This record gives sequence, C-alpha cells and structure tokens, in this order.
Amino acid sequence: MAKIKLINTKGEQLKDITLADSVWKIEVNDIVLKKAIDLQLAALRQGTAKTKTRSEVSGGGRKPWKQKGTGRARQGSTRATQWRGGGISGGVTPRDYTFKMNKKERVLALKSALTHKYIDKELVVIDNVTLKTLKTKEVKEILKTLNLDGKVLFVTLDDNENLYMATRNLGYAYSIMADEINCLDIVNSDILVVEEAALSVIEEALK
Repeated sequence: MAKIKLINTKGEQLKDITLADSVWKIEVNDIVLKKAIDLQLAALRQGTAKTKTRSEVSGGGRKPWKQKGTGRARQGSTRATQWRGGGISGGVTPRDYTFKMNKKERVLALKSALTHKYIDKELVVIDNVTLKTLKTKEVKEILKTLNLDGKVLFVTLDDNENLYMATRNLGYAYSIMADEINCLDIVNSDILVVEEAALSVIEEALK
C-alpha cells in the first residue's frame, strides 16, 4: 500500500496518508504515456504551414518557347516545379496534427505519469499552499524551506490566484488546478507538489 508524508509549507510533517494504489502504484505503461504526450504536443501545433502549387503561383500563362526547333527541352510553363518561382510539388498544406486517443488510454497514461512521480520520490503532498501575497519572493521561500530543486509543479484544488501570479515570472515553478492535470506538465516537472484536497479529487476522478 502506497504511503506518503503530509507536510506543511514549513516542512513539518503532519501525518502519514495512504495513496490509492490504483492511481499511484500501477504497472506503468510508457508506450501509452508517450502517446498521450505526443497528442498534447500535436495539439499545440498550429498546422498553418502552406506552400503553393503551380496552379496557385502567379505568372507563367503562356508557353515560354515553341515546342520544337529550339534545341532546348520542351516547356509548357515558367511556373512548373522545375523553374525558379514555380510551384512546389508535394509541399505542406494546412492540416490538423491531432489524433484519436481512447478515454481508457488517457486515464492509463495519466496514472502512469503519476506512478512515475511516486516511484521516483518526486511527489510531495502538502496540506495547502496559501500565500498571503502574490509576490514571487513568498514562493521562493517555500521552495527553499522544502528544499525543492528543479522544475516544480503545484497542483491546487481551486484557482489559487496568488500562487499563480507568484509563480508566473519564475521559469521553474508552475501552478495548475486539479482538474487541469495532464501528462505533459507532470512529465516536464522535476517535483510534483499536490495539495491534500487536490489529491482526493485526482484519485476520485481516476479510480
């Protein structure tokens, strides 16, 4: 049975809590996890790259020279693909890069990402992250007190505006709500800091 310490922002241990094995201690499926991350990265792509075919470029209305008698290769248009300024053959066109992923796969991928954090001891459960102000200095003090290095992802129950504003200017600390949790943010972080209330919401949604 998975267990972890519950601490406060001062680093003091409050109690031991039990984690749901069905969420935090499953058999990791890295293939499905990679697929979920690829899907998120694909969804971020604009897909607006575009090249023009020979029918879309301007000019080239008439035949550049007669068919026979010049000694040169026959040409029908100066906008054919072999000409400078001509169209592009087989070029890119606007497209949607996203692909389908089943709900069970999405859930399995998220559980796999969470399990990695627990197994690698990169999970911290905190009673709550309540900031008095929205100053970055306050977040830095918490990170220093808890001895958290690298990229830190805070997961809160509700919209913690002070925490969001305080971490916004830091390149190594981020804040999301429990219902926004996703594989890309989890894998991209070095430490996952979850509020106790948010932990219950995550387990309830994924059980």
